[in-house]
Amino acid sequence: MYRSKLLPFAASLALAAAAVPALAQDADTSDKNIALSNNYAGNSWRQAMIKSWQDTTSKAVSDGFVASADANTTAENSATEQAAQLQNMILQGYDAIVLDAASPTALNGAVKEACDAGIKVISFDAVVTEPCAWRIAVDFKKMGTDQIDYLAKRYPDGGQLLEIRGLPGSSVDDEIHAGILEGIKNHPKFEIAREVEGDWTQTVAQKAVASVLPSLPEVVGVVTQGGDGYGAAQAFEAAGRKLPTIIMGNRDDELKWWKEQKDKNGYETFSQSIAPGVSTLGFWVAQQVLAGADVPKDLMVPSLRIDQDGLEKGLEMTPEGGVTNKEYTQAEAKEIIAGGK
Repeated sequence: MYRSKLLPFAASLALAAAAVPALAQDADTSDKNIALSNNYAGNSWRQAMIKSWQDTTSKAVSDGFVASADANTTAENSATEQAAQLQNMILQGYDAIVLDAASPTALNGAVKEACDAGIKVISFDAVVTEPCAWRIAVDFKKMGTDQIDYLAKRYPDGGQLLEIRGLPGSSVDDEIHAGILEGIKNHPKFEIAREVEGDWTQTVAQKAVASVLPSLPEVVGVVTQGGDGYGAAQAFEAAGRKLPTIIMGNRDDELKWWKEQKDKNGYETFSQSIAPGVSTLGFWVAQQVLAGADVPKDLMVPSLRIDQDGLEKGLEMTPEGGVTNKEYTQAEAKEIIAGGK
């Protein structure tokens, strides 16, 4: 089924144009069913991501772009459980699956099964490596190197760093960590004194940092992945330790704490994260793929960065208890697709 797209020239051309199918990306997808497969909802970023998906897709369904757009999250951050979820989605006959993956490789078998069944798979944020899938991500490695580049300007003599990792096994954690290591290679006066696991969650990060502080030397900076900055700050304050420069991740609690410290003593840092609303880009890319658009397999979107002079504006953009966000429209998705070719 197609929506006719007649050229507004002369009447003699209109009849000829009426016999020509619409452009592929304008094909009717109102009978298509899309599902979100998410492996984790234990922090504010993932919760904001799901809310963005629900807000955008509910309107898309009511506007007739697709028939349904269900959101599904596994109980554990488990590739095995998510693979089973994907296999259930195959049996349910979805036309496309938008995937935030527990592992870049462990889900490849289930993703290939979906592709073989004719289902389009669009991975975003934590992507998969299976060639049949599409991938939407920011340059997470650059997010790691940017942290060291920033600290190198602040501390030209270098120093010891504390690194807070994310969810083990995820592509996001691997790439940000690789970027941090590359940054240290470029600025060898810095050294990672300790590495802890924060799971992108304030409470987990606070406990993990507190556990190593008694044996931790003085550090000039804390390099992070998002959702962990405020927890790190709380741990240092509770231990009566000198506050290092902690890189933030666009969470409301982090930005408020940073603002308090900035007003009190001029505390300086920066904040960065991928927008949770990237899930809505995943949805619109899936809709465009189902409509027959020529979509590149790999699409890159910029991270959202807040610098010292943009803190107040960043706070205005961040919902209470949430994450600085951007949601995408179909028109913006088309622009990104065109720019990726």
